[in-house]
Amino acid sequence: MVFKSKIKWVALFVLTLSLGSLVAHLSLTKFSSMNLIQYSAKDALTHDFPIIGSPGGRNKRLWGAVRSLESLQPYANPRNSYPVPNENNNGFIYAKIYGGFEKIRSSICDLVTISRLLNATLVIPEIQESTRSKGISYKFKSFSYLYDEEQFIASLKNDVNVVKSLPQHLKASKRRNEFPTFKTQNSASPNFYVKEVLPNLKKAKVVGLIITDGGCLQSILPPRMSEFQRLRCRVAFHALQFRPEIQILGHQMVERLRASGQPFLAYHPGIVRDTLAYHGCAELFQDVHTELIQYRRAQMIKQGIINEELSINSHLRRENGSCPLMPEEVGLLLRAMGYPSKTIIYLAGSQTFGGQRLLIPLRAMFVNLVDRTSLCSKTELSDLVGPEAPLPPDIFQLPHPKSDEQLKEEWNRAGPRPRPLPPPPDRPIYQHEKEGWYGWITEKEKEPDPSPMDLRMKAHRLLWDALDYIVSVEADAFFPGFNNDGSGWPDFSGLVIGQRLYERASSRTYRPDRKAIAALFNSTRDDMYHPKRNWTLSAKEHLNRSLSEDGLIRQSLLSKPTSFLSHPLPECSCRISSVEIRKQIKGKDGRLLYGGEEECPKWMQSAGAGGVRNDYTELAEDDNDVVEQLESDGADVTSSLTSLIDHDEEWDPND
Repeated sequence: MVFKSKIKWVALFVLTLSLGSLVAHLSLTKFSSMNLIQYSAKDALTHDFPIIGSPGGRNKRLWGAVRSLESLQPYANPRNSYPVPNENNNGFIYAKIYGGFEKIRSSICDLVTISRLLNATLVIPEIQESTRSKGISYKFKSFSYLYDEEQFIASLKNDVNVVKSLPQHLKASKRRNEFPTFKTQNSASPNFYVKEVLPNLKKAKVVGLIITDGGCLQSILPPRMSEFQRLRCRVAFHALQFRPEIQILGHQMVERLRASGQPFLAYHPGIVRDTLAYHGCAELFQDVHTELIQYRRAQMIKQGIINEELSINSHLRRENGSCPLMPEEVGLLLRAMGYPSKTIIYLAGSQTFGGQRLLIPLRAMFVNLVDRTSLCSKTELSDLVGPEAPLPPDIFQLPHPKSDEQLKEEWNRAGPRPRPLPPPPDRPIYQHEKEGWYGWITEKEKEPDPSPMDLRMKAHRLLWDALDYIVSVEADAFFPGFNNDGSGWPDFSGLVIGQRLYERASSRTYRPDRKAIAALFNSTRDDMYHPKRNWTLSAKEHLNRSLSEDGLIRQSLLSKPTSFLSHPLPECSCRISSVEIRKQIKGKDGRLLYGGEEECPKWMQSAGAGGVRNDYTELAEDDNDVVEQLESDGADVTSSLTSLIDHDEEWDPND
């Protein structure tokens, strides 16, 4: 009896302790939850860089300007006789532009050039990504949703007459489709507009253009039309300014990135479904993403955009440089260059196909990987969008069950007997399985029409891309995951590279050769545990070469035939006279792509060039800076790369 009573007292004591512990934990949870705060990139960057750095402490090896390109200066002013447009011209041109951010920006530049060519008045074009949503804020019109109308009109007053809308007596005729309309191609020649469009314009006084391919004029114009090329530059780099709210928030993001006193690098993956489908990169993904890419590729084949087979070897396309670099590959390249794990990297791009799963390796290599959602509050982003009418939730609806009569009719039409047993009853379909933009592919053979919410999100992506564009242009370094794809469509990275080349040619802009990079990674995959001892040096040498004149020349040969704005040289630049031009590169048509820049006017000569040294000499002199920065990061190059690639301890990446 005594033993049993002791057990009862012990059990009662343990129960009391458990109850007291539970009360204590609940109390701590209640009071501590009041102090929980949301993750903020600004606080994280301040924690990683508590001491505000000085410009003198910046690592020249990783962030310094490219000396050989410092002599190039922006100069898009007219060179020859350039009369101001007359109000009594041939008529009006209005246009509807389809596509994303990069297609809209490139199309507007071509549209202004055509208006000047035809001596016509341009009506502010309609951006269909915003008007089709039927739900954007009432505060903005189509064009003003993204760009500043007043700035656009004022900047082009000496180039083209621009009006906000057609005169009243012509609006009714436009609604009745009484005016001729042309669906243009991005490779259309000036002769097409002079011979086909101009006669209709003079006759009807109004002509409409439908632009879908990211442009309506060929990239390289004849030498006699060099002033039209400079007009493109004035439109893209001066007249097309984002509306004030976008500019203010974009520059606030840049200030927040630099608040710690450290430079930052912008990275755009360029992993888009249409691009992957066009080049046949489906096998680089898994599961439903492969099916989605193949479905889009089948659509392109049916539309005549692609003249290839549906299924091709994606790994061969990757080795050919046709597929984007994966984020983990970009992370390895940046680490090989010497960027420490605390480097601030801004992730541009409103949408990355494959989702956040693809970015996990890059986030593991660089802890300070941020984007607009971590730099801006939800209130700032919603204020940028403006007041919008609420939409009904886009809830997945199960298919209606079939009646007994429908089932019997299907059974009678099923074909000759014997017939297989009917399938077992379907398991219930849960809501979480059907959420997301890819849910349709498990139920239907045809992609459904975009919902109102999908259309609204497409309009919002224009704003997010505009913010990313501002940050990417202002970044201390820029790394494109994909550009120069050869499809003829303008790409985000190409436009960023072109504007950085125009504004600051010496800015640190990487232009990697994806074919060479693929061969570089294949050399490690063939012998993963014993990679070549000079792998890091090879990667570093290639990226350094892409920064210099060699990379710029290769970029010009690939990108300019398809997109002038990605390489606005030599038409829109001039060169400081005190600097000697070391090489001149001509294209296939005999035109100068580099080295043919004119001498800058006298009022620009005061900037000077300060002498030019060889890029490789400069990089070799600054190698000590890399060691110092990596030591401050707590690990040298060898230890950082050891955690990324499986290899033995004999491999020295600095060898």
